[in-house]
Amino acid sequence: MNNLDSFLPNWTSPPGETIADLLEEMSLSLVEFADQIGYSVTQANDLLLGKLHLTRELAVQLEYTLGCSAEFWLNRETQYREDVSRLRSELSSAKDEDWLKELPLKDMIAFGWIKPVAHTSAKIAECLRFFGVPNVASWKETYQNVLETAAFRTSTSYDSQSGAIAAWIRQGAIESDALNCKVWDRSGFEKSLQNIRALTRQRDPNLFIPELQKICANFGVAVVIARAPTGCRASGATLFLSPSKALILLSFRYLSDDHFWFTFFHEAGHLVLHGKDGLFLEGMDMCSALEEQEANIFAGSTLIPENFQSELRNLRLDGREVIRFARKVGVSAGIVVGQLQHLGLITQRQLNNLKTRFSWSD
Repeated sequence: MNNLDSFLPNWTSPPGETIADLLEEMSLSLVEFADQIGYSVTQANDLLLGKLHLTRELAVQLEYTLGCSAEFWLNRETQYREDVSRLRSELSSAKDEDWLKELPLKDMIAFGWIKPVAHTSAKIAECLRFFGVPNVASWKETYQNVLETAAFRTSTSYDSQSGAIAAWIRQGAIESDALNCKVWDRSGFEKSLQNIRALTRQRDPNLFIPELQKICANFGVAVVIARAPTGCRASGATLFLSPSKALILLSFRYLSDDHFWFTFFHEAGHLVLHGKDGLFLEGMDMCSALEEQEANIFAGSTLIPENFQSELRNLRLDGREVIRFARKVGVSAGIVVGQLQHLGLITQRQLNNLKTRFSWSD
């Protein structure tokens, strides 16, 4: 096959360029040309620039004025419009392929969030279906702008992979649909946190997670546990899916009871203290914002109330004493160890044997 048969240029040439060349050869001004074809000067100029579509009636007039056949002009117009359409499609396709690179496709498939498909176009379609948007532009408007707004509130050096975070948050929203939640009740939710504290002493996630979800759902909060994909370093997130339903999304990132429960109560703090004020992401190495500090204080004081703080700071570094104190406060020993480490009273390596460790099942 002749190579010229498959040549597809990455540029376009409107019929107007040929018209301009002929006008120059004929020493015909734009004003004179416009008058001869019965167009205004503005319309004639738009024709030269390719802004104006060349109709059959105009093609006949061009044949009469410039000498080339009407079919020639119509073929030039058809080729030009096809080239414009093709280049726009190629540009859009290239942008969509770049978008795929932002997403943690390997993990999204491994976690069962999307189906494995072979071709790039099918991958794009599958990811758009997962996010529930018609095109990449809508995805950016729906997800990227929200993430950038959240980042701007906390840090100007935010450089995390927004595609991975968006995928994690979207999966959380999808899984929240299965949770039958009542209408958001701030006061009721805050009161329920005392009952939730008792769940920290339960070591089996298969037992405490359903109970945690049930309690929170009664007050309009969907609690979802979703493994974070590669590129998403978040351990927790809080946002409102609707005016009446909030989402607390947890990743179990550190696979220990102290981190899990502190993250939960931190996110609960955002709901109680900050209401429907956008999206909060925990564990993204952002600069500390006032809201994050407030949520940290809320979590710490809820897990170990103020009247126990002095005793906490005076604990002997003995496992049995930590266990007795934890039983007295009504939380797990791992949470006490985590708070001692957070306060700098012990190192990050001490008493870790008192923490409950978790692992993801296949």
